[in-house]
Amino acid sequence: MKRDLKLSTSQKGDVSIINIIGDFTALTGGEIENAYQKVSKDGFKKILFSFDKEAYINSAGIAFLVGITADCKKREQIIRFTGLSDHFQRIFRLVGLTKYAKIFFSEESALKDFDKK
Repeated sequence: MKRDLKLSTSQKGDVSIINIIGDFTALTGGEIENAYQKVSKDGFKKILFSFDKEAYINSAGIAFLVGITADCKKREQIIRFTGLSDHFQRIFRLVGLTKYAKIFFSEESALKDFDKK
């Protein structure tokens, strides 16, 4: 079932949170990329991608995230993911995203982890 993308950003302290609800595909990847570029331009070094628990991410969405993760590394940003289903957690591990960005069960636990750095 196709779900339209609903995207918002917020911040908690020095962390920018990109909230993603809906499908992350080739059609919506540009919107998510734009949100990431905006928070980067605003100077955020800590970024949390918060997915809705029913988020769908296809291979094009994964490709966007690989690109964003590579860009984060170049910019010396720290990124985290939260809200991912078990299925997508396994996929993120399989494609190597977790080498550069940790996955957390909750937004609260991800925010606490940023404080460790």
